[in-house]
Amino acid sequence: MSLAGKVAIVTGSGRGLGLAYAQELARQGAAVVINDVDENTAADAVASIEAAGGTATAVVAPVGPTETAKQLVDAAFAEFGRLDILVTNAGVLRDTVLWKMSDDDFDTVINVHLRGTFTCVREAATRMREQGEGGRIICIGSPTGQRGNFGQTNYAAAKAGIVGMVRTWALELKRAGITANAVIPVAATAMTATVPYFHAAMEADAQGEAMPDFFRHTLGFGTAADVAPLIAYLASDDASGVTGQAVGIGGDRLQLWSHPEPVATEYHEGGWTPEALAEKFPSTIGEQAQSVGEQFPPLPEELQPPQA
Repeated sequence: MSLAGKVAIVTGSGRGLGLAYAQELARQGAAVVINDVDENTAADAVASIEAAGGTATAVVAPVGPTETAKQLVDAAFAEFGRLDILVTNAGVLRDTVLWKMSDDDFDTVINVHLRGTFTCVREAATRMREQGEGGRIICIGSPTGQRGNFGQTNYAAAKAGIVGMVRTWALELKRAGITANAVIPVAATAMTATVPYFHAAMEADAQGEAMPDFFRHTLGFGTAADVAPLIAYLASDDASGVTGQAVGIGGDRLQLWSHPEPVATEYHEGGWTPEALAEKFPSTIGEQAQSVGEQFPPLPEELQPPQA
């Protein structure tokens, strides 16, 4: 598999998961447009790619506005003459429970994650269609968007919306040879570093050691570098037949998330009344009620975090 001659944009790629994606794409031969809101961070990311023999340039701008989307795509064409791959990774968090979440908390997360994905994909897809050689759209989702998570109304809405848009784009862009997929990563980040449950995994990673098998295998939880190969695969010609999918990856685990489907069906002649629903719902539809949130197994005793 080679991405030689391809050009990629990775939003939010100054550090963390985004940087790992950009570095892997460059390692496979693609020229990469780095994006971050901090100039020094973006410059360091470019330098890391160039030091490894790759090619990169940077656009310092916040994702969300249409102007930034145009700036990113224009940079790809100005610097490298084409655009083949877009990875929408940029995001922010404003976590708090529903009754404490401000309009600004909600709007900020939606603007960067959801609107930013939309504006960047719209601009990239338009130019890819004009280019006439197909392309790859890879949007980053989250388990929170698939199952929900306490304190993340804004983030859950944005990430669920991204997967919904990807399914739509897979239909709309098929004729142009452009695939659209969502990646659902599970990896060590600055956020998971603060969660006691992941203490042993984060400590091992910080010391340059492999995470315990419980995390890598049982939970499918690993490093940013574990996620990056899926980005490179979906960006390649080998994945030309993969589109409209939500693919999870983390640690040693690869998963395909199902598209929503009815899990129970019941009929009532003449339509449903409140009384009929009260009678029938618990023993029919209600028996198939779906779980919410992620359910983690108990930590093995040897992996318990130290007591404060």
